[in-house]
Amino acid sequence: MKTTLKLGVLGSGAGSNMQSIVDAIDRGELDAEIRLVLSDVKDAYILERAARHGIPARWIDCSPWKTRLDTTGEEEAIRLLREAGCDTVVLAGFMRIVKPRLLAAFPMRVLNIHPALLPAFPGIESWRQALDYGCKVAGVTVHFVDAGTDSGPIIVQKSVPVMEDDTPETLHARIQVQEHVAFPEALRLLSEGRLKVEGRRVRIAPPQA
Repeated sequence: MKTTLKLGVLGSGAGSNMQSIVDAIDRGELDAEIRLVLSDVKDAYILERAARHGIPARWIDCSPWKTRLDTTGEEEAIRLLREAGCDTVVLAGFMRIVKPRLLAAFPMRVLNIHPALLPAFPGIESWRQALDYGCKVAGVTVHFVDAGTDSGPIIVQKSVPVMEDDTPETLHARIQVQEHVAFPEALRLLSEGRLKVEGRRVRIAPPQA
C-alpha cells in the first residue's frame, strides 16, 4: 500500500543526504515530506539547508554523551518527532548511536545510511577502512536501524570500485554520489509498501501495475 512518508531527519553535519531526499521529493520521485530536521550540532549546515527549504529545524542538546542519543536528548527527540507528526526517522549523517527508546517509538521505521558494504567496515571512516584493507570494491548501505552498530536489516546497497590511485578523500567523494542515489531509493521502496522484513532479510516486492 502506497503512503506519503512523513520524515524526521537527524543529522550532525552538512546534510547532503537530506538534500538528496529533498531533491527526489521535488522531482516527484519520492512520495514524502520532511516534517522536521534535528541536529546535535548547533551550527551544523544541515540546519541551514532545512531553513532554506522552509523545513522546521532545531538543535537538540544531547549532553553529556558524545557518541549516543540517550536520556533527556533522546526523550526530547522523540517528543519533537511525534509533535511534528513524523512516522519515519532518517539518520542522515547523524554521528550518534540511537538507543532503544527511539527505536521503540518508531519500530522498523528508523533508517540509516552507511558508507560501506555492510557487514564489512561498520563504524567511522569506513571508506578509509576499506582502502587500508586493500578492497577492490567499496560502497554504501541503507538499512533499518536496530540496537547494534550498523547492524540492521539491509534495504539497498550500491557498489563503488576502488581505483588504484584512490585516496580516502577521492573514494569517499565517489561513495557519496551513490549515497545520494541509495537513500531516496530506499525511502521510495518504503513509501510504496514494497519492503518486508523477514529476520535479517529485507524482501523487495515488485512494483504494482
